Amino acid sequence: MSVTKSDLKSVPRKVWLAVLVAALGYFVDIYDLLLFSIVRVQSLRDLGFAESEVLSKGVVLINTQMAGLLIGGLIWGVLGDKRGRLSVLLGSIVMYSIANFLNGFVQTIEQYAILRFIAGIGLAGELGAGITLISEILPRNIRGLGTTIIATVGILGAVVGALLGEVLSWRTCYVIGGVMGFAILLLRVGVTESGLFESLKSERRERGNVLMLIRRRATFMKFLYCILIGVPIWYVVSVLFTLAPEFGKAFGMAEIPTGGQAVMWGYIGLAVGDLSSGLVSQAMRSRRRAILFYILLTILGVAVHLMLPHSSPKSFYATCCLMGIGAGYWAMFVQVAAEQFGTNIRATVTTSVPNFVRAATIPQTLGFKALIPTVGVTGSAVVIGVISFVVALLSLWKLDETFHKDLDFHE
Repeated sequence: MSVTKSDLKSVPRKVWLAVLVAALGYFVDIYDLLLFSIVRVQSLRDLGFAESEVLSKGVVLINTQMAGLLIGGLIWGVLGDKRGRLSVLLGSIVMYSIANFLNGFVQTIEQYAILRFIAGIGLAGELGAGITLISEILPRNIRGLGTTIIATVGILGAVVGALLGEVLSWRTCYVIGGVMGFAILLLRVGVTESGLFESLKSERRERGNVLMLIRRRATFMKFLYCILIGVPIWYVVSVLFTLAPEFGKAFGMAEIPTGGQAVMWGYIGLAVGDLSSGLVSQAMRSRRRAILFYILLTILGVAVHLMLPHSSPKSFYATCCLMGIGAGYWAMFVQVAAEQFGTNIRATVTTSVPNFVRAATIPQTLGFKALIPTVGVTGSAVVIGVISFVVALLSLWKLDETFHKDLDFHE
């Protein structure tokens, strides 16, 4: 491993404060992002929908949230390169906190959808801004460690959400999410902007222009590859975790697993995966080899999950945890996106890429639903999974290694 105690001690306290704010912000981000998956059935029943409508209405709401993430990723990304990483980090926390607080008081599905869309826009900015900021202020030999801390702490937000969803009403859970977001803003004092961005502001250089990503074919393809390597992660989350009750019925289980428990155990695995993938990357001194290992582990987890005859929810949740460990390369995936592009477009890329991946939920869930009448629930999951993994592996093969890359460059 290349990180020593002296390396860690040499980092100023205000930099570690920035890591803390980004990590806690991502904790609430994930709590709010996955809360709908956790309370989907409870909230839709409470709003008066029949059991037969829970799947279809749930898909509409989660896709509305993901559409907000897709749009928000571009908006916050551009603002991050034009106005600064710190302003986006804090602004996104304010926006999703307000939306989630109000979500606890909705009375109709239309209100629910509007607030999930607004929350999606807000949730789109925190992770990309946080990782861009941390990548630029930490020394190159430990910036992967900073990203690992953010992702590992953040992922635990889903675990907390699942635990609270078991004992509190869905409305209370949304209100708690909003309150937690506002509480994090109290830590913002002392956090400073990236020095690389401050230097960039004094230059007459184009920055934060989305067209920069599509003008040259090579740049666009690199951007696309960064997105596609993360697609399997949200296939696991949005299809296999969120729709756990539907899979339990398809497997013929006597006791049907819940989405909340599937998300909790899956995200426990994701927390382990995010922590270990960062350490594995440091040990291998390679992003690409670490990501390849975890994609292959995810494939193994999905195969076991779909082929194992689950006799009880315990075995179902155990395989969710295994899939989560494999899909825990989220930190490395976002880190690779940050390292592939120059300072003048880095926030745009790092913020939009994870949200394009999250928005992949839309074609994945629609495709999954459309294939069920033809090949069944399990067959549909296999088809969507094969497509997701193939495009991820091909994209990873096309990307350059960035472990030792100096980030002080421009597009």
